[in-house]
Amino acid sequence: MTFDKTKFLLISVVSLATLASVAAIVPLRPYGVARRSLFAEERTPQPAPASLVSSTAKTAPLTTTAGTTETTTAASAPALTAPAAEQNRVYKDSLRWTFGGKQQRGWSIYVPLIQRLIGTDDDAASEGFAASLARWQKRAGLGASGVLDEATLMRMVSTWQSQRLKNRTYPQPDQLLTVPAAEFWDSSRAEDLRKVERQTYAAYKRMLAAAVADSSLQLASQGGELAASEKYLKIISAFRSREYQDRLRKLEPGAGRAALAVNSPHFTGRALDIYVGGEPTITKDPNRALQTETRAYRWLVRNAERFGFCPYFYEPWHWEYCAP
Repeated sequence: MTFDKTKFLLISVVSLATLASVAAIVPLRPYGVARRSLFAEERTPQPAPASLVSSTAKTAPLTTTAGTTETTTAASAPALTAPAAEQNRVYKDSLRWTFGGKQQRGWSIYVPLIQRLIGTDDDAASEGFAASLARWQKRAGLGASGVLDEATLMRMVSTWQSQRLKNRTYPQPDQLLTVPAAEFWDSSRAEDLRKVERQTYAAYKRMLAAAVADSSLQLASQGGELAASEKYLKIISAFRSREYQDRLRKLEPGAGRAALAVNSPHFTGRALDIYVGGEPTITKDPNRALQTETRAYRWLVRNAERFGFCPYFYEPWHWEYCAP
């Protein structure tokens, strides 16, 4: 009996020593802490940039201070784009940038075009706008911050400019036709200043018919045409020869390159200045801001592309027929 007790005690001591050695090599995990694989970092999904999470998202990955990934609910998702939305609210009226040799301030004038480009109707100071902008920035190879800063605006300007009329061929006389005076904003405009390239005029008439048929514009019409009393969407200026454009620049030497381009597409007969409100072709910011708020301008932003027209972003009235 004594031998058995001694043997039992020896076995117990050896077992306890073995357990102590193992514990020293492999520390025990605290209760409730999940075991992590050596490759956990490779397998853990990375959280989406905060600016890409829209206010309507149901769930979104969120990295905690402990370094683990968990899911946030729709209630907390809007806060992720709130800083970007606040910055856009400020930049919309204060961002400093340069175009056409002139200092510019803010981008509020271009909001309709920006909304069209990034695919949203959300207000420019909203979180939804910031989320849509971030997605566009990512597609454009920019940092997806959701903030419309100078680099983003310059990329947008480059995009708009790249879509403009590429064919700068001077038209032959038989490619131009003279438009009736009643279809011009100023019906007293001289005959040689009422010429339009034929395909451009046909596309303009199709676009005008669609606008007249759209009751939301409330255009005065008669027989499917704009009424004589209606000014919106009538042509202000079309074909202008190089010589005529040179004379305009001499009359307005301080207008800047943005206002009177040396290589104006008007000499092709495929560029139309269309009345969208305010002073017809004054580039001062208050006038352009007024124009971009009108129903006529916003309709063109949404629909002109269907008829082959693209905008010159700086001048709300200027549209170019870019179809082949």
